Amino acid sequence: MQDYSEILGLAAGLVLSGDADLAEIVGLSLQVSLTATALACLIGLPLGALVATTRFPGRGAVLVTLNALMGLPPVVVGLFVYLHLSRAGPLGFLGLLYTPTAMIIAQTILITPIVAALSRQVLEDLHAEYSEQFRSFCLNKTQVIGAVLWDGRYALLTVALAGFGRAVAEVGAVMIVGGNIDHLTRVMTTAIALETSKGELALALALGIVLMVLALGVNAAVHGVRATAARQAYA
Repeated sequence: MQDYSEILGLAAGLVLSGDADLAEIVGLSLQVSLTATALACLIGLPLGALVATTRFPGRGAVLVTLNALMGLPPVVVGLFVYLHLSRAGPLGFLGLLYTPTAMIIAQTILITPIVAALSRQVLEDLHAEYSEQFRSFCLNKTQVIGAVLWDGRYALLTVALAGFGRAVAEVGAVMIVGGNIDHLTRVMTTAIALETSKGELALALALGIVLMVLALGVNAAVHGVRATAARQAYA
């Protein structure tokens, strides 16, 4: 059994040398998570803006549902996607199970409610602040949504970064629908789980280091976006 200092040294060596397997896993993780985040933003931001700027019967139930879906269990989402993409499922003919596309679908389902709910909170405050101006300019619903999305762009970037952070750290759903297949669907979180179970702690720790650096980077980006927004607000 290797001691901790030896494992740490090997892990650092893998990271600093740009190990091919490590780079492949990290690259696929970023591809899947960034694509899922982009899709979730395309769906969630307009949805959040629509709910924020519209009053309709049952709106309270929609808000409760959105907030509840923020806590969707990843394994349940993975099972849901698996059942739909398996051979016996309604989308089995597409042959997407155990592919990066299936992982993207699962992550998109997971983070879309997060993006929608957080953006709704941000944009509802903006809409309340500018509602009188919107009415005086006789803007239609599409124009109002476009205006609040643009005015809240810095805060919404923070929302997108939060969604990415959630996606890149996901393990349960992507394990179920991706299968953790080497050189095909193995991402950082699933590789860490596998390598740890095999006792290959150096690669697992190297991936953990990269994952932590990404998490710190996302948090630093969120802080920078908030600081920029604050400076512009007082400019």
